[in-house]
Amino acid sequence: MSVPSTMRAVVIERPGDVDVLRVARDWPVPAAGAGEVLIRVAAAGVNRADIMQREGRYPMPPGAPSDVPGLEVSGCIVAVGAGVKRWRVGDEVCALLIGRGYAEYAIAPAEQCMKIPAGVSLRDAAGLPETWCTVWANLFERGRLAPGETVLIQGGTSGIGVAAIQGAKAFGATVIATAGSDEKCAACVRLGADRAVNYRREDFHEIVHKEFGAVDVVLDIVGGDYIPREIDLLRREGRLVFVAVAAGGEAQVDFYRVLLRHLTITGSTLRSRSVEEKGRLCAELERKVWPLFARERLSAAVDRTFPLDSAAEAHRYMASSRHIGKILLVP
Repeated sequence: MSVPSTMRAVVIERPGDVDVLRVARDWPVPAAGAGEVLIRVAAAGVNRADIMQREGRYPMPPGAPSDVPGLEVSGCIVAVGAGVKRWRVGDEVCALLIGRGYAEYAIAPAEQCMKIPAGVSLRDAAGLPETWCTVWANLFERGRLAPGETVLIQGGTSGIGVAAIQGAKAFGATVIATAGSDEKCAACVRLGADRAVNYRREDFHEIVHKEFGAVDVVLDIVGGDYIPREIDLLRREGRLVFVAVAAGGEAQVDFYRVLLRHLTITGSTLRSRSVEEKGRLCAELERKVWPLFARERLSAAVDRTFPLDSAAEAHRYMASSRHIGKILLVP
């Protein structure tokens, strides 16, 4: 399969607002090294981490590229490196990256590539890897969410929230979600939430305490002053799991409650994990989650797509928080 020597890529010229994003039209096409594949990108997912990276506020792991953002793509494999056994040129995949997904071609470790789930288009699959690896690692592994339990999901219409609502419901949990408007709350219910709370006019702590008494798991992207209220809502052996702390990582907490109720407070990031660990998560998704797309119990939930050249506009749209689900860039 013919591969050009140069491509378009979205480059971060320096930390700053959306104006620092530049579309380079002669960026070198990378070569697949040992254990890697080269993907002709059909679409790339846009994530909050990309915005933080552009602003210079993302703690980059050692070896992670800072010049071109993008943590997930879908597309067709056009070259394979030495030692790659599973994949062949022409295979269609979605992949988890350490960066440089905002481009016409991207490199991915072979272990971090997954088949396109049945019932999901090649384009829409770009929004699955980062979101679902994060949800699986945090809600189901660290949070140990089990059938019959109740979970509170903060930020229900974010990419993470949409996947978490669908996944929790598909695996038999009672789901409560928060969102910032009645429209978004209605979307949460359509996705599977049993109760959606508009945090702009309702107190999630009061609602959950009154209607559910307590919850087993909280999946939080907010942090800050949400933390003590979330701890107060956890029943014995409950788990508070952080995937982000948009409102800050500090809070005044009575840890006596943690002791008395045998609570677990945990969280994790994805980007800093090893290739082997990310590969394990990808294999888990293919085995346990991907079949649910074929049964229409899960959906890709893409909100909007933008051309690659409009990456700045895609970042503005994400920052506005108007989206419900994933935002994609399409070369």
